[in-house]
Amino acid sequence: MADTGPRGRAERRNAGELESEVLAALWAADRALTPAEVQAELGGDLAYNTVHTILKRLYDKELVLRDADGRRGAYRPAKDAAELTAQAMHEALDRGPDPIAALQQFVTGLSAEEERALRELLGGEER
Repeated sequence: MADTGPRGRAERRNAGELESEVLAALWAADRALTPAEVQAELGGDLAYNTVHTILKRLYDKELVLRDADGRRGAYRPAKDAAELTAQAMHEALDRGPDPIAALQQFVTGLSAEEERALRELLGGEER
């Protein structure tokens, strides 16, 4: 049973969380999805209008594209999950006063597997 607030309604998820859920549903699909299809992928607990509003916001942010294959109102992600994460990381570095210090802090928090992958990407494979 869902947690309920003071008026007995299900707790609302914030806009960022809903956008992430919608993007995850689009990334998991092998084709563009209509708002009704996204709603079904999310389990149907969100109203159609809510899903449509989220898709419109994502479109306005250029995170999703309206499909041009003739399916009216179908959406697909503009970038895959890795591209979007990398963009967010670049934007975070650009906002900070000391990007090198931020990178140092970031790297110290990597798992051994992530550190190994980073070394390989930078051309300094462990020997």
